[in-house]
Amino acid sequence: MGDESFFAVTILAGYLVGGIPFGYLTGRWRGVDIFQHGSGNIGATNVGRVLGRKYGILVFMLDFAKGAAAVATALLVGSQIRDATLRQALPVLAGLAAFLGHMFPIYLRFRGGKGVATGAGVVAILLPLPALGALLTWLGIICATRYVSLASMIAAVALCLFQFSFGEGALAGEKAFTSVFCLIAAGLVLARHRANLARLLRGNENRLSEGFAMSRLVRTVHVLSLGLWFGSATFFLLVVAVSLFHTFESVGAAAEHRPAWLPLPVEFAHKDAAVDGPREQGSRVAGTAVAPLFGWFFLVQGTCGFLATATALGWSRSSAGTTKTHRRRATILLLALCLVLVGWPIERHVADLRIPRNQATDRYLRGTSDTRPQLLAEMKAARSDFATWHLISLGLGMASLALVTWGMALAAALPEGTRTDERPMMNDERHTA
Repeated sequence: MGDESFFAVTILAGYLVGGIPFGYLTGRWRGVDIFQHGSGNIGATNVGRVLGRKYGILVFMLDFAKGAAAVATALLVGSQIRDATLRQALPVLAGLAAFLGHMFPIYLRFRGGKGVATGAGVVAILLPLPALGALLTWLGIICATRYVSLASMIAAVALCLFQFSFGEGALAGEKAFTSVFCLIAAGLVLARHRANLARLLRGNENRLSEGFAMSRLVRTVHVLSLGLWFGSATFFLLVVAVSLFHTFESVGAAAEHRPAWLPLPVEFAHKDAAVDGPREQGSRVAGTAVAPLFGWFFLVQGTCGFLATATALGWSRSSAGTTKTHRRRATILLLALCLVLVGWPIERHVADLRIPRNQATDRYLRGTSDTRPQLLAEMKAARSDFATWHLISLGLGMASLALVTWGMALAAALPEGTRTDERPMMNDERHTA
């Protein structure tokens, strides 16, 4: 079988697998025509609302699995294809075929679901990092609003944003196939949610009920994200950074027993009232070690801040969140998140200022007794500019940590969940999904 045959058969198989209507089949298994209940949609949300949460979860997992299976199979088959372009395009097109199969299944005369679960399975294999970002976005919007449709639409847009943000060349080379898939998938998800968007604008879209399971989920997400936010900020700002700089500056400044792995260049041996060369060398080593951690630090802070703030906002706007404590919690965490978002570009500015600071310092250290007086003003200006913005960045970090600590203290007053009976909805009224 040639490359073209492998290619065509794999894409066709992806569509046929993606089209398996697990929601419809689950309904028939339970004696229900899912088209005649709830929103009439075969997706996991409607199945969960009509038949119960456990069946909704089952359908979501099965729909997710068929999208993931289509891409995984295409990756396996693609290893047998010699043409590089076909090999790169096959997993993307097979995933798109499964996605379209779920939306327009031939088995049900092209009347399918909205593609969220199947699309999630596709991107989980194709784009694990953007998919993780979209998943966390979906979870945060669910916790804040309880609207599945709104969370799905925002997550689809977030997937595109993460895809175009991670790395460079989103529309070049092999990455172009996955980027185009993200745009097509997001467009289809938004198009399939037109009715939901209209109901959201009118204010009559269905929300997830405030039952015991939902309350427990939101409280779990809040505590885990807030705890990681507080723990990572405390460890990085008060332990890692302080310890690294103190250790390497001490090693650099040591007059005796200097380790062999940190030899002292001639220019850094100079020390005067303006700059301590040996200590400066140790500070440079510490800065080089810490610099790569800032990206991960702000990524963790932003992610945890988003989830903790989203859950707090959900409580502040719900019937259970009418007390001053819940509104105060939301305000504190939102302000802390804003400080994190402002702190990231400022830290990047500090990193940019480090280059002229180091260059001016190097010129001064390499200078002679005749040239150093002329270089002194330049070095002081560069170091002062760097120090000012570094203190601003550090102040924002410490202020954010203080607010998160306050939020941790308020975690002792979380809303209590209310256990409710889960009764499948078996009427013919057409609710939204």
